[in-house]
Amino acid sequence: MKVLALGGSGGMGRFSSFAISNYPNISKVTIADLNEANAKEFSSHFDDRFAGIGLDVTDKEHLEKVMSDHDIVMNTTGPFFKFGLPILKSAIKCKCHYFDICDDWEPTEEMLKLNDEALKNDITAIVGLGASPGISNLLGLKAMNELDEAESIITGWDVSSAKPEDESSQKGTNAAMEHGLQQISGEIKVYKDKKYKLTKPLEKIKIHYPGRGNHDAFIFGHPEAITFPHHFNDLKESVNACHGSKQSNIYIIKILRWLLDKKIISFKQGASLLEWLERKIGTPSIEKQIEGLPSIYGLARGLKDNKNASVAVTLSEEELSNSWGMGAITGFPLAFGLKLLLENKINKKGVFAPEGGAINPDDFFSLLTDHPLSVSRSWET
Repeated sequence: MKVLALGGSGGMGRFSSFAISNYPNISKVTIADLNEANAKEFSSHFDDRFAGIGLDVTDKEHLEKVMSDHDIVMNTTGPFFKFGLPILKSAIKCKCHYFDICDDWEPTEEMLKLNDEALKNDITAIVGLGASPGISNLLGLKAMNELDEAESIITGWDVSSAKPEDESSQKGTNAAMEHGLQQISGEIKVYKDKKYKLTKPLEKIKIHYPGRGNHDAFIFGHPEAITFPHHFNDLKESVNACHGSKQSNIYIIKILRWLLDKKIISFKQGASLLEWLERKIGTPSIEKQIEGLPSIYGLARGLKDNKNASVAVTLSEEELSNSWGMGAITGFPLAFGLKLLLENKINKKGVFAPEGGAINPDDFFSLLTDHPLSVSRSWET
């Protein structure tokens, strides 16, 4: 199999590239980046299967020419509200299997509509296989599977855990920070009362986590809110929520949003400020994660034995206490998806979110961690 790693030397992509470097059933890996020198320098650290090239993904003709010599596209080129949809269209056209870490709900909606095209070309595409979305979706799926009937799904994460990587080929505005600004401004889509609705981001909600009580969280514009009801028609509610180990973290982000909305600062200045903030925010302690909301989780509500019930699933204490950077916790899941494809454990064709049935969550988590997941059940508390 020949792999094209778009953005493969970037802050997220370098972790995916590193992870796949020991996969024996890959014959070629092309690290493609707008910064050709960085792509070549980074690829030189691996064996002779790896090569680096310069590639502008907005040059469709060049992009598709390169794709035509590969079997799989591993896309970490952001921001995805700009590049996600056109790159997937090109991958399907060139009959390349496709994996990405898309964390924007708007392009995700459009990418899922390409399912029939992917089926026609015998292509598997997994959209949003990072941390959130990605790990969060599969934690949510595990929670839903514990219930007889799932009515509500909440995926959540701690803003304190979103640490930008120090090393990247990217220059200028950080794509992850661009994404963050996009999702705290304007309107975002959620699913309530069996309908998709637009709402204001960072609206406060109360979350009851089984065994841990009630906690404040804030609605965030992520794909999980729309992909769960896309794949599970019986759901009544689906939202993605963020929280902070300190309430002040959320208030600072709200102030940043106000400054942007009032045009007191530019989008570029906002992205720089957000990146600075993420680097300054302290990582949540394991004690706070055990007593309160974990840094990443899935929470399902519904029926169990004809009674109202809820289940929350997160990673083990051992994993939650690891100081994962944003690049590692996002890039490694992408590589694990590719490994499952190579081992024919992902074999369904079409376009899927992580929870959409193409990935067995137990196969995925066996690659992510050696520790069992932490499951909290309302009927056991």
